[in-house]
Amino acid sequence: MSPDLILAGAGLANALIALAVAERRPGARILMLDRAPGPSDSHTWSFHDPDLRLSWHRRLAPAIRCRWQGQEVRFPDHARTLRAGYASLDGAGLARLLEETPGVTLRWNAEITKLDSGSATLDGERIEAPCVIDGRGAAPSRHLVTGYQKFVGVEFEMDAPHGVTRPVIMDATVPQQDGYRFVYLLPFSTTRLLIEDTRYSDGAALDEEALARAIADYATDKGWTGHEVRREHGVLPIALAHAAARLWAEAQGGPVPVGMRAGLFHPVTGYSLPVAAQMADVVAAAGSTTAEVFAAVRAHALARAGDDRFLRLLNRMLFHGCPPEHRHRVLSRFYRLPEPLIERFYAGKLTRMDRLRIVTGKPPIPIRDALPCLREAPLLKETP
Repeated sequence: MSPDLILAGAGLANALIALAVAERRPGARILMLDRAPGPSDSHTWSFHDPDLRLSWHRRLAPAIRCRWQGQEVRFPDHARTLRAGYASLDGAGLARLLEETPGVTLRWNAEITKLDSGSATLDGERIEAPCVIDGRGAAPSRHLVTGYQKFVGVEFEMDAPHGVTRPVIMDATVPQQDGYRFVYLLPFSTTRLLIEDTRYSDGAALDEEALARAIADYATDKGWTGHEVRREHGVLPIALAHAAARLWAEAQGGPVPVGMRAGLFHPVTGYSLPVAAQMADVVAAAGSTTAEVFAAVRAHALARAGDDRFLRLLNRMLFHGCPPEHRHRVLSRFYRLPEPLIERFYAGKLTRMDRLRIVTGKPPIPIRDALPCLREAPLLKETP
């Protein structure tokens, strides 16, 4: 049978779309195509409990690898424990959930040679569907100017308990290198620990082995010994300027872009799961054709781009208004703000008062340095 929906790419955005559509439209035939040989163990996606609706907590529960109560941040001048729960899932858990979802077919080793609004072509085989969605990851766009969040994560089985009881989402007490640097810790058991070295950098070049050595040095400083069981790495966009209407105008007439390809991610943190869940609900509630889904996702993306204007301003102040070695001071100040505001920041639901609270008082950077960062249009004009 021909599918009702083709999802190009089996990453997070399309996975959540498949789950939402399958639940809302029982009997729908959903075909996911990905060029990879199978599910990857090199992805960890995390979220704060307030980021998601209860319906998504329920949908994702079978795929959750670990949950924790609370989280920590550490800076040279202060440390803080935050109350919000935190959870992580990985590629294997998400793939299992999809395989158990009625109506969803995962097809690996599927190299797409052509994708349009009504079909996908795989090495001469053409598959048609009334709705086609493209979630094959970020694609360069002159309408989206970014900085970069680069990371390498190494999961260790330690020789003895490591003593980390909750996630440390930012340990910025480490030496600052290549922009704003912090270490991220996820304790999956008393002896299993993911250590991730992250840099907010101006350039996208990632030296995986250098960051892996930095992780090994961090573990040694903590007195941890063990062996590596898994590794992940990536370069995520941090949005500085976004002409969303122009991006969507270029996509008109083709498949529906989603996820990173559509500029749909948290502009500051790079967290994509909460944004992908919101978008999946939009797709599931839209019609059943490419044109109907395109219109719904476009409207959602344009509204979000407008709401995210303030977050892009914060990024410009961080990347363009602050020397790289001082970027950690901006984040340190932010994590002294009221905890409900921090939760709304991660969830992408800042209020007008929240925005005022972030920039009032002692400014995160000097006013003279902030003024050139106010407008994003100049960055877009500089883009070829």
